[in-house]
Order: sequence, then structure tokens, then C-alpha cells
Amino acid sequence: MFGLEALDLARIQFAFTISFHILFPAITIGLASYLAVLEGLWLKTKNDTYRDLYHFWSKIFAVNFGMGVVSGLVMAYQFGTNWSRFSDFAGAVTGPLLTYEVLTAFFLEAGFLGVMLFGWNKVGRNLHFFSTVMVAIGTLISTFWILASNSWMQTPQGFEIINGQVIPTDWFAVIFNPSFPYRLAHMATAAFVATAFFVGSSAAWHLLRGKDNPAIRTMLSMAMWMALIVAPIQAVIGDFHGLNTLKHQPAKIAAIEGHWENHGDEPTPLILFGWPDMKAEKTKYAVEIPYLGSLILTHSLDKQVPALKDFPPEDRPNSTIVFWSFRIMVGLGFLMIFTGLWSLWLRKRDRLYTSRPFLYLALWMGPSGLVAILAGWFTTEIGRQPWVVYGLMRTADASSNHSFMQMSITLIMFVVVYFALFGAGLGYMMRLVRKGPKIDEGKETNDGGPGKQRTPARPLSAADDSADNDHSLTKEI
Repeated sequence: MFGLEALDLARIQFAFTISFHILFPAITIGLASYLAVLEGLWLKTKNDTYRDLYHFWSKIFAVNFGMGVVSGLVMAYQFGTNWSRFSDFAGAVTGPLLTYEVLTAFFLEAGFLGVMLFGWNKVGRNLHFFSTVMVAIGTLISTFWILASNSWMQTPQGFEIINGQVIPTDWFAVIFNPSFPYRLAHMATAAFVATAFFVGSSAAWHLLRGKDNPAIRTMLSMAMWMALIVAPIQAVIGDFHGLNTLKHQPAKIAAIEGHWENHGDEPTPLILFGWPDMKAEKTKYAVEIPYLGSLILTHSLDKQVPALKDFPPEDRPNSTIVFWSFRIMVGLGFLMIFTGLWSLWLRKRDRLYTSRPFLYLALWMGPSGLVAILAGWFTTEIGRQPWVVYGLMRTADASSNHSFMQMSITLIMFVVVYFALFGAGLGYMMRLVRKGPKIDEGKETNDGGPGKQRTPARPLSAADDSADNDHSLTKEI
């Protein structure tokens, strides 16, 4: 069907499941640190706005965390079911790295998550804040190990092959492989930026609907400060990451640039737009800027960038896909930087919370961080092809021996179940966002802490409290 084989369906299935999964950890990483900042600011300033925002976003964090755990379990099983040959070949490296993630990050998160979500009225303030910080650190440790494993597949180091299996010889080299620092920084920063625009979009939605209060304004203000500062930093990290990729995976860079061949000693131009044709071995309708490719990728005006024709056809990534996925990521990145700069301009003129054109832009930019993460992930993973472990094992040699029918049935099942399950979860999370922070204006509030009553930090607490409704009904009777 459509010229696809069992291997193609296995790749599509993995891409589909990981595309769902990666969205949840990204928001989890950002929200966990955001919650730690909110609680820290509340403890320092005693400003109830930060406390109310903490309770609001902790509910969304809980739902998102749960969906991330569920979708992550599927990813782990797929290594054994669909990619058993890869697991047999590289399991001595990837297995321990993922185990370290469970033993450090997941255990840390699980140990303190309950205190963070349900202990607001049961433990002291300092212990609760410590728990929130530990959960935030746990999400970053999880990112560390996951990126160490994936980066090793991009730039493998510290091993030898014995009897057809990878055997680690230097764990420091395995973990801190050449691409790891850049990819870790790039992914962690992307999670913070994506969360900032998610939070900012939520605030913009409420402001556009006329719900203007200190909590909503604080949400937008903090989100835009994060966008202003971190989005440009992400661009710099991306530049360093690109230089590292050019050194270790030049075919990927050639595919990203749609650059097929060099002419004499001419510098490499930058192709802004075009359509890379893998069969014709050229980029059609190319819009080029002379010298700029060399300047960006080599930081010089005379050095050339390796071209796709420098590599055998069987070793070339699919330039058609990565050319455009990379440009989607970069284009959204520039929009994020523009949004941050516009927010600063409006802030100086005291119009940040009232400029409707800006608020609409902030609203529409809500999913931009997540879309950029997906586009970047596609660029990284498809750009590594045809290798599953770069230079060592081809993707065609890594899959399990399943039939086309088996892969078709399981792929359909995954699509149906994922859209039903995670669609419901995302819908519920958006319902929480639409409710907004609960502000007890004009009412006496408690600061929380041992023995003090406060709205529980659980997802279902976003719904109207039935006990309150019953109490009001009793008073009327």
C-alpha cells in the first residue's frame, strides 16, 4: 500500500508515538521549573498572586505529567517489539542509560511528586518548596539521560564491537559524546521556551476575553520576559549545535541546506526556499543568497559546506523533509524572538496587557514552541538516516522481523487509541486552562501550611467543589 513496507510502517509508528510523547515531557520540564519559581517568589514576597498561580498551574502539570508517563512507557516497549535487532546490537549502551534515568530522575520525581501535589496543607512551607524543586530537578535529570542515549546514537563514542554487539569501554565518553552538550542545552531551552509561550498564550486568551486581574497579568509578564531572554539564547545554542553537526554529521547539514554540489572554489550560498528533489539530485525553484551558507555554517566567507553529492545515494538523508522541517523550526524561532521584542516595546509604553494585536499574536504563538520542537526532532532523526546508530547500524538492519499486516494493524490501533486517550487528556487540560486561576478577591485567604485549609492541588479541584455547592444550598433552605 502506497509503496510502503513493514520497515516504513515501523518507522511511522515510532515517529507517531514519539511525536505525542515528546510534547508532554517538554511542557513538564518547563512547568516544573515554573512552579518552583512561583512558589519561591511566594515564599519570598508573600504575594498571594504567586500562590494562586502555583495552584492553578500545578493542576495542569499533574495532568500533563500523567500523560507523559503513559506515553513514555509505550516508547520503551517499542524498542523490544519493533526494534529488537537494534536492542540486541546497542542494548548494552542504551539499556543502562535508560535505567539510570529511572533510578535517578523517575524515582526522584515519584518520591516528591505526591508531596508537591497533595501536601500543601500537610507539610511545612520549606519542605513543600523543597519537594517542588526536587521534582523540577528530576525532570532535568530525566532530560540528561534521555538525551545522552539519543546523542550517542547520533555521535557514538566510548565503545567497541564484539561478536556483533556494542560493548561500552568508556562510560564517560559514551555519556558525554560530542553532540550531547549541544543537544541537551538545545532541548532543555526549547522546553522552557515552549512552556513560556504556552503560559503566555493562556494569559492572552483570558485578557482578550476581558478577564484582567493580577494573576493573569503576572502570567503574561513572566512568559514574555522568558521569551525575550531565552529565545535569543536558543538561537545562539542552535548555531553552536549546527557547527557540531557539520563536524560529525555533514550529510545531515547538506540535506538541511538542500545543497547538492560545490562549484570550484565558490563559497556555499544559503538556499532560503526551494524544493529538494531526491531523484533529480537538485533543489528546484531555489531562492539563494550568495556566501551566506558559508558564513552561517563555517563562520567564514570562503569555506565550502559538504554537498549531498559528496556522499553515496544510499547514505543521503531525505533532504525534501529535513529542508522544510528545519525551516519551520527556524521560522518559528524568529517569530518567538520578535514576540519577545514586541512585548518589551509595549511594556515600556505600558500597553503590554491592552494591545489587542499583540495579545492575538501571543495567543496564536501558544503552540509554536511545541511545533518547533517537533520540527527540530524530525530534522534530527530523519537527518540521521539511513543510520539508526550513525555510521554503525542502518535502520533497515535494526527492525524486528514483522510482517506488513502486523505493522499495519498495530499502527491503526495506535492511531485510534492515542487520539482517543490523549485527545481526551488534552481536552481536559485545555478546560483547566480556560477556567483560569482561582482568585478569592475580597475574601480572607490562608497561606497554606500545616493544618491550614487550602484548595487541594489536584487536577479535579479545578471543577466546582460539590461541598461548596451543597453548603450554599443548605443556607438557602
